Amino acid sequence: MKILVIQQKRIGDVLTSTILSNNLKKFYPDAVVDYMCYPNCVDVLKENPNIDNIIVLTNEVRKSYPKLLKFILQIRRQKYDVVVDAYSKLETNLITLFSGAKYKISYDKGYSKIFYNYNMKRIPNGTKSELGLAIDNRLLLLKPLIKEPITDYKPKIFLTPTEIQEARDLLGKFGITVGKRPLLMFGILGSEWYKTYPLEKMAKIIDFAVEKLDADILFNYIPTQTEEAQKVYNYCTEKTKKHIHFNLYAKGLRPFLGLLSQCDILIGNEGGSVNMAKALNVPTFSLFSPSVDKETWQIFENEKENVSIHLKDLKPEIYKQHDEKYIKEHTFKYFDEYPLELILEKLESYFKDLGFPKN
Repeated sequence: MKILVIQQKRIGDVLTSTILSNNLKKFYPDAVVDYMCYPNCVDVLKENPNIDNIIVLTNEVRKSYPKLLKFILQIRRQKYDVVVDAYSKLETNLITLFSGAKYKISYDKGYSKIFYNYNMKRIPNGTKSELGLAIDNRLLLLKPLIKEPITDYKPKIFLTPTEIQEARDLLGKFGITVGKRPLLMFGILGSEWYKTYPLEKMAKIIDFAVEKLDADILFNYIPTQTEEAQKVYNYCTEKTKKHIHFNLYAKGLRPFLGLLSQCDILIGNEGGSVNMAKALNVPTFSLFSPSVDKETWQIFENEKENVSIHLKDLKPEIYKQHDEKYIKEHTFKYFDEYPLELILEKLESYFKDLGFPKN
């Protein structure tokens, strides 16, 4: 059997959908399971033993109808028996429709019956979920193929021993010995402006973490974000600055994953880095943007290692007064509704639950 899993979009989406390939390989061990994604997401799929081939759909192909048609025909020649499309946009609608697969599975969108013969109804937003709706909805896509209960529902990132050792060597060059004292990664910047907690307040959280744990601090940023990262650094106290290894960052996603795997906690803006940390079993404390759907992406918060703060938990009445678009347009106004004292209080309890500071 040949199976194609499709998940375009961001790293968090692509990583979360690996639960599809992981379970398909588990229940159909002799199947060939391929995974289609955008180029920027390939690195979170590498070394996954449940993915046989990574198929990259480039922007060049997406933006050219002749090239997209050629790509669709290439997929058709692969003769997939099953296509599971977790993205379900026009380009993947067409890829699936013309794939020739017997099982064409995606979400029910009304018009989707044109493209798929198995259309699964998403669980409505607002529904409570222990795992998070991002997980629950993806598990629905496996129902036409797997009738038994699914217990393997956590995305995983696979690193080689060499990658882990290279991360430790890099830390060592900056005087950091893993296990000597807590090592915290801070996701100081969100993937979008509206997903970025105010920088001055983020600095206060970093100050608090250093005060409580005497920790080494890494910033998660890329060179193009240096100016914004520098602002956060400048807002920190002089004492905190001595704990921040500002110039220690990874040059690439796989090296970043290696560094992240060595951290004790990831703290910061909810997004791809939080999802990657969870997939590496690194505890997370995350701050949600007010306009991001919490029921979908508060995943695995049934575990004490993963905690988040969302405005809907603090002031649910705001969501009865305004829609998501309005809240997004006034993001910083609503970020101001997050009491910093409450965040620090919750963070201190979180440290204690994890056993920090350790004697």
